[in-house]
Amino acid sequence: MPTPLQPAVSDLIANWINPDIQAMIAYHVPAATGLIKLDAMENPYIWPASMRAEWVKIISQIDVNRYPDPEAAALKIKLRQEFAIPNNLELLLGNGSDELIQILLLAVGGNDHIVLSIEPSFVMYRLIANWTRIKYVGVPLKQPDFTLDINAILTAIKQLKPALIFLAYPNNPTGNLFPSELIHQIIREAPGLVVIDEAYAAFANASFIDEIATYNNLLVLRTLSKMGLAGLRLGYLIGTKDWIEQLAKIRMPYNINILTQVSAEFALHCKDILDAQTKLIVAERGRLLQYLSRLPQLTVYTSAANFILFRVPRSELVMENLKAAGILIKNLHGSHPVLDNCLRVTVGTPEENYKFLTEMQKICTNRS
Repeated sequence: MPTPLQPAVSDLIANWINPDIQAMIAYHVPAATGLIKLDAMENPYIWPASMRAEWVKIISQIDVNRYPDPEAAALKIKLRQEFAIPNNLELLLGNGSDELIQILLLAVGGNDHIVLSIEPSFVMYRLIANWTRIKYVGVPLKQPDFTLDINAILTAIKQLKPALIFLAYPNNPTGNLFPSELIHQIIREAPGLVVIDEAYAAFANASFIDEIATYNNLLVLRTLSKMGLAGLRLGYLIGTKDWIEQLAKIRMPYNINILTQVSAEFALHCKDILDAQTKLIVAERGRLLQYLSRLPQLTVYTSAANFILFRVPRSELVMENLKAAGILIKNLHGSHPVLDNCLRVTVGTPEENYKFLTEMQKICTNRS
């Protein structure tokens, strides 16, 4: 019996894949093999050999044939201890902060709800809102210094009544730390949830965790990625019991695998090493800011994170020259209109930063 003629894959996709998904461009992570990797806001330091040996010994005893603890109870206890999270607050863990952003958006979706943030900011707020089909509105930052336009934000809150507001503190990709009094004002005026994304809190020495008990609509989002655990993909959301209970209903069972649970708990037992690395990064950030600010043609923006944003004429050519020299940074040109000719460099080790600055000196000197 003849096999019926099947439709082409392109026709099946056109018929059955959501048109919004078809129109999207997938998030792209460039290959970095063989390059000095200064593009992804990672901690550049590896663990000491003795720490790695102890870690290997611990994970070698894990029974991977069993599901992990669905609540990651031991890890939550360690997070509380190391980050001074009050006992009256609850934690929700995610496979990176991206999963927690998705949970938040799914939780507030429907009924024509709106999600609000600032622009430019962490790209995943907009992307995940698009994936989950929730209307996203971005309020532009002031130019040329990327400060909060508080009047525009308060007007948007009054007109749109957003169900959820994301504020990165410090902001990514601009690196600046917004005045806390303005954030307090936004929280007070917001009719729905406000999520303060503190992915870079370790480098800023600033937090809203202690304010959660003051506001009924405040949650704080954090990650361990920037402290040197990017490969483990662990984020955590801090809030009152009532909020976390609702959001936990959407969390997939066993979302934090056993290797991540055990490895993160072990790493937090060695937090003094991670803290020492953070101090090195902050010191190198100051050196990078100082030297970049001296180069001709560059506009350099102050940062409270582990990266620096700068603007340079013909940024894409600068990117090509750096890559040819074996250095990969982030090209933000084209990602948002106010980021034209902007590049972002992650703070690396002193040796990596020296190579980057040496190449930037050559590029700027040859073009001046």
